Amino acid sequence: MPKIDTSLFEIGTLDRLAAGNTVVHALDPRAKLVATLAFILTVVSFGRYEVAALLPLLVFPLALSIQAQIPGPYLLRKLLIASPFAVMVGMFNPLLDQTVLLHVVGTNVTGGWVSFVAILLRFALTVTAALVLIATTGFAQVCMALTRLGTPRIFATQLLFLYRYIFVLTEEGLRMSRARALRSFGHRGTGLKIYGFMLGQLLLRTMDRAGRIHRAMLCRGFDGEVRLNRHLRWRRKDMLFVCGWLGFFALARVFNLPQELGQMLLKVIP
Repeated sequence: MPKIDTSLFEIGTLDRLAAGNTVVHALDPRAKLVATLAFILTVVSFGRYEVAALLPLLVFPLALSIQAQIPGPYLLRKLLIASPFAVMVGMFNPLLDQTVLLHVVGTNVTGGWVSFVAILLRFALTVTAALVLIATTGFAQVCMALTRLGTPRIFATQLLFLYRYIFVLTEEGLRMSRARALRSFGHRGTGLKIYGFMLGQLLLRTMDRAGRIHRAMLCRGFDGEVRLNRHLRWRRKDMLFVCGWLGFFALARVFNLPQELGQMLLKVIP
């Protein structure tokens, strides 16, 4: 299968996972969105040298992904695809921050390396939580939850269209890639000039198709609001879900749980 075919399949995997039937899928989208936003805010609030204190927060994405039966290799593959951005953000920290913070087996560990690891850990936590949210809710449901929580409707609508037009862009790119492959032999038609020309044509084709889609939507009565065939109901289990995780996040933020656990073990073990 060509790489672009695989990319198109990967983009739609989250929506297919969102059609599952588990306890996490049945929760109100607003509850999952509030818990995820609170989780992300908690993660980014830690200091740049705090690594061990972040580890207990792994419970949130791991627990939801296991309960929702989301394949671990899929999440790991997505993390690896996006990881170069996090690496580029912190790759110069070891060179800029030479303050020695730890001594491990006779080796000095500088603050630059600690902050670099903290950046990677924050990235893994936040991106995994966002992926789990989409995989258990669906992007359309997330946009609807944003609207119900007070987000301007035009912002949620634009966000939903941005997501949907990714498929338009990918499909047009797939057609052009197939057409180029059928009209070329060997390494012909693979130069930088050809790819530049194809990129310009891809932009024009996607804009033209997006215009046709918009006109079709207007003909069908589109008035700027995306209506979904689902009524949100805030139930007791949604409140327990949000309150339980918010309490855990507050506990993990106020107390250094790994340190507290280590001190308890030292007191128990003679």
